[in-house]
Amino acid sequence: MVLRAERLKWLCFLWLLLAGWGMAGPVGAQVPAEVPADWQRFTDAATGYQLVYPHGWLVHEEKEAPNVSFYVGPDWAAAPAVVQLSSQPLPASRVNQPPLAADPLDSVWQALLALPRAQVLQLSQHDAGSYQELRYEYTYADSAAARTRVLGRLLWRGGYEFRLEYRAATARDAQYLAPGRQLLNSFAFVGPGRPSRRYAEQLCDDKLYGIAALRAHDGIWEDDCRTIHEWTGNALTAAPKIHRRVLPFQSYALAKGFDNCLYSVTKSPTNQPERVYRYNPATRQGGYTGWELPAQGSGNVWISAATDRRGDLLFITNDANLLVRVSPVTDSVTVVWTRDPLRAMPYYPTVGFAGAGTHANFCLDETDTLYAVYSTNGTLLKIDVPTRQPAPLPLPLTGLPAQGGYSDLLMQQDTSGRRRLYVAGPKSVYEIDLARQQATYVRRGVYTDLAGCNLFRRNQAASLPAPPSPPTATWQGRVLDAESQAPLPQARLSVAEPGTAAAGRTLTAAGEFLVAGVPAQPYQVRVQLSGYLPLDTVYQLTAGPSFQDIVLRPLRPGTVLRLDNVEFEQGKAVLLPSSAPDLNRLLDLLTTSPELTIELRGHTDNQGDPQLNVQLSEQRVAVVKAYLVSQGIAAGRITGLGLGGTEPRASNAQEATRRLNRRVEFRITGGR
Repeated sequence: MVLRAERLKWLCFLWLLLAGWGMAGPVGAQVPAEVPADWQRFTDAATGYQLVYPHGWLVHEEKEAPNVSFYVGPDWAAAPAVVQLSSQPLPASRVNQPPLAADPLDSVWQALLALPRAQVLQLSQHDAGSYQELRYEYTYADSAAARTRVLGRLLWRGGYEFRLEYRAATARDAQYLAPGRQLLNSFAFVGPGRPSRRYAEQLCDDKLYGIAALRAHDGIWEDDCRTIHEWTGNALTAAPKIHRRVLPFQSYALAKGFDNCLYSVTKSPTNQPERVYRYNPATRQGGYTGWELPAQGSGNVWISAATDRRGDLLFITNDANLLVRVSPVTDSVTVVWTRDPLRAMPYYPTVGFAGAGTHANFCLDETDTLYAVYSTNGTLLKIDVPTRQPAPLPLPLTGLPAQGGYSDLLMQQDTSGRRRLYVAGPKSVYEIDLARQQATYVRRGVYTDLAGCNLFRRNQAASLPAPPSPPTATWQGRVLDAESQAPLPQARLSVAEPGTAAAGRTLTAAGEFLVAGVPAQPYQVRVQLSGYLPLDTVYQLTAGPSFQDIVLRPLRPGTVLRLDNVEFEQGKAVLLPSSAPDLNRLLDLLTTSPELTIELRGHTDNQGDPQLNVQLSEQRVAVVKAYLVSQGIAAGRITGLGLGGTEPRASNAQEATRRLNRRVEFRITGGR
């Protein structure tokens, strides 16, 4: 294993590679059911995850950061194998961006190619809806003679990035790779964990707010429009909490975001672009955002603002000709319309004549219906925002004072889940019964705008379904020499769907290829090059992009190759039917390369009598040789050796890894 400084260097390197991108209830990959009984569980309830780690591995927790390492002892700094878990908040510029939208796979792929003699074994991504994940596995040369294996999972949830990474020398694969991989796969998100930092995943609370139009100063009422009143729930009859003159300008427009902050803009008719101001009532701190509304038009002001079901903030001018959407999720400002849709309606002259009051103060419901109030008499007007289609008729109300001055609407949900629609009148706030078209007095007070968003909390709280898988899949990789990791552009690569003829693929000078196809469809892949063991396998494409190299093993004396799927009945020298594909590939190799000679090598696990295991492995070698000879291979080209359990490939401590030791290999003894 590399020294700690070397390990940290590569950890930092990969962190920089991935740093350019950036839930409730159990989510994520679940802990496997078949966990060895002596493994230990590690849970971080505050952060919201758990995993299991092997018996005998130790835990190192860092005090300065929520990072933890699982390692083979006794010394963490010089551990031969280590799995490190770290988490950190995403920077503000990335917290609301879809982590996979910036195509992190291609960037990582290009960076991994710059590592010395790198071989990429896996690089794929997955969007589970409530979290996103990138998986990777690669090896690289950390010295002239040694290679390091790295496999990991990079996950994003709630505006935080989690990275779980195994690192060890490839020479230690037999001891540590299988348990390290199982540790990585056991990682699962559990419980709520940290509160989400992502705007769309924060739950709007029950508080509602209003901009106070007036204030008493030295016993005289004067314009205010900078002070905000706060109520909890729908207790509008209670005395409000006062946020006195917290806006840096006078304003008619106020919207409440899903982050429970308030957003406003000046009421000055500047006809210039204006930046949106954010005020946090919990901390009583505020500041300008980077969002800039376009010029209002000559003589116009921003008269009203509201929140929609996505948490977007909408601002409108007093003539209703300019409606603008601010999206905190995408960090964008877009124009919804530049002409009042009501102008096309026959009844528009009754609300839009010269000298009429504004009809632009508005709110939105969960169906994207905009409710506007005519300031002169409180009549309601409705517009379907996606189609910009107004309702055929206005909705007059009874129970309102005859004098004008109706300045805003707000649809809010009470504790029983019932929708309530409020209108800010000339001197008081009223509740509207839409079914009866009747208004009822609630409290005194003059407000230029009302703000709340708990109407949409049901949509927010619903669990996010996994997005549909991409309809296409691409596999990009290189054909490499298994020993030198040099590219093999001369190799012949063919790919075929089941039941179709194989199609050749052209490799670049760097040995690169690109296969496009259908997700989850099995493809028959064959790679051939003189002097190398042919590769004949089935590859199943994953949805979306993925990266994985193909390696060919040189055919030279001393090369040892495994027959992974050659299997026997337990305790017997009887081949299972599943052994046929690997045996036939070996037969094909010996037939097409008549100069090759090989040594078959039989292995068992450590269960039972060692001498009997040697005898069993010799008998299994003899069975494989007999099959090859029966198919026309000269017996003199094949020798055999039974090794029993003396050369384990993996740990014998548990069946999951012990089965890997029951195998047959062949070693090339001559011919190349």
